[in-house]
Amino acid sequence: MLEFRFPDIGEGIAEGVILKWFVDVGQKVKEGDSLFLVETDKVNAEIPSPAAGTVLSRHGAVGDTINVGDVVVTIGENGAVPKTKPEPEPAQMEAVEEENAGVVGMLETSSVVLATSREAGSGAPVPARQKVLATPVARHLARELGVDITQVQGTGPAGRVMKEDIHKAAGLLGGKREDDPSPAAVSSSAASNGAVPALEERVPLTQLGKAAARTMSLSKQEIPHAAVMDEFDVTELVRFRSEAKELAEGQGAKLTYMAFIIKAAVLALQEFPVFNAGFDAFAQEIVVKKQYNIGIAVDTADGLLVPVIKNADGLGILPLARQVAVLAEKAKARTLTLDEIQGGTFTLTNYGAVGALSGLPVIKHPEAAILGIGTITKKPVVSEDDAIVIRHMLPVTLAFDHRFIDGGSAGRFMQRLKGLLQEPRLLLLS
Repeated sequence: MLEFRFPDIGEGIAEGVILKWFVDVGQKVKEGDSLFLVETDKVNAEIPSPAAGTVLSRHGAVGDTINVGDVVVTIGENGAVPKTKPEPEPAQMEAVEEENAGVVGMLETSSVVLATSREAGSGAPVPARQKVLATPVARHLARELGVDITQVQGTGPAGRVMKEDIHKAAGLLGGKREDDPSPAAVSSSAASNGAVPALEERVPLTQLGKAAARTMSLSKQEIPHAAVMDEFDVTELVRFRSEAKELAEGQGAKLTYMAFIIKAAVLALQEFPVFNAGFDAFAQEIVVKKQYNIGIAVDTADGLLVPVIKNADGLGILPLARQVAVLAEKAKARTLTLDEIQGGTFTLTNYGAVGALSGLPVIKHPEAAILGIGTITKKPVVSEDDAIVIRHMLPVTLAFDHRFIDGGSAGRFMQRLKGLLQEPRLLLLS
């Protein structure tokens, strides 16, 4: 008999919500068959069976939260009889709970159930808490805001409770709740009561936030970061995109600058493969990747996600533009699959999309480098004949692993990238 536990599927995922069961108790399964669909803070993933056999029991219903390591399915040999779990006696449950409640020693327990006091309230029976379909982020937010999630009407698929539903239930959308006192009233009341107003607030991280914190900490602990910065004259790129934008829309593609930058980055990586690599610290070896899987950082309401465009070296500008649009939309809608966020070899982050002029990005462990893109702005530039002209300038930062990449290599990589982006026709000819 095999007790199949919710596996660690990577990317810092610690828990998930069961969205759908693909098997029933008593059903025969083969190795690799999908058992259930789980929703996590990053992706939705179908979890396969690790062995062939008969499903003896399922642990968890649709909407339940499961943690990594929890037993989810029990699988036996084909022909095995499904086992039923005996119902515990109520008196025994009460006693166990009381025995575990003591701080020092043990408290005396009793199996006698006392009648409910009717001194207050109408005495109406309390309805049982119903199962709620909600994302882990929404459940965490509900706990933070003190919202009873069972009373929230979900607006997501199949009635799933979303973050926006929790905010609305807490009265945080469209302004503060009517019964919330104004800051002035709070200060006045606190002053009159002699109370000291709070000087700080503690906000727990979401699961996605915790995963990002672990990844960034690991990157900074293991990778000695270094960076080179430059400004690229992308006036010709701006002009070319403007002319081709309408034509691309006719081909079903939204032509953004990111597609051109990805193409240029892939061509530069092919000439300087050390940037499309990782480092094995134990063996002291550089691990050069033969695939060009480009991660694109996407800013979402729940935090930063990095979907990956696989085999980007085999795609042209328009296919890259379509991939960028699809993955960005799926990231924001939280419908990315596990495969779509794994296997990256080099990452691009566009902080210009949120209005930042420039920045210093953190390398996504265990990759070797990350390219940061700022905001394209018009600037006066001195031309070769000493004339002052207005050009479109793009600030670019390349952060790299200084254990095996030096500044000279980084400078040459940036010069190649600059040449490709300053003359976009080279991207079409390559």
